[in-house]
Amino acid sequence: MTRARLQAVHPVLGSRDVAASIIFYARIGFSRTYQDQPTSPRYAALRRDDVELHVQWQDTNTLAASADRPVFRFVVDDVDGLSAEFALIPGLDRTDITNTPWGTREFHVRDPDGNGLQFYRDC
Repeated sequence: MTRARLQAVHPVLGSRDVAASIIFYARIGFSRTYQDQPTSPRYAALRRDDVELHVQWQDTNTLAASADRPVFRFVVDDVDGLSAEFALIPGLDRTDITNTPWGTREFHVRDPDGNGLQFYRDC
């Protein structure tokens, strides 16, 4: 018997304001592919290249209760190019690009809800 093959993962990130999350992710190159309501959305799907993320409304108290927000790692073919692209976005909460002791070149971004986005490639 053959095992079922996993084909993709579409993480769902908590958001206090889905409309604001859609705007944030558009700033870093994601397009909205789905939104549950035309105004005051509570759920949306976003895509950039072959990556799909979903954002779902969560009560502010629920998000605040979790001091440790999730972190998602994105493999990037040109991490330096992406870092340069993101450097042009005013006010973006991002780190400088670095080479890590574990053999990756990466930089990190936080979305407005504190979700971590790490963009990297192997050195």
